[in-house]
Amino acid sequence: MQDTIGEYIELNAFLKSKGIAQTGGQIKLIIRAGNVKVNGEVDLRNKRKLRDKDVVEYIGKKYVVGLNNLKK
Repeated sequence: MQDTIGEYIELNAFLKSKGIAQTGGQIKLIIRAGNVKVNGEVDLRNKRKLRDKDVVEYIGKKYVVGLNNLKK
């Protein structure tokens, strides 16, 4: 089963879109180190599917996922 385009963005892609790091490898290390929370809980999954209005937190800064504002 596959989600239709636009229903989600993967955590690694979302963080990269926010300029957290320049490369996928850097993003992966940040996530795996336990430095990222999704909806208040640490998430170690690089390809975690984020849905509209999920809240991602990195070093005290919160980002709300707005899929209408992101391009795949």
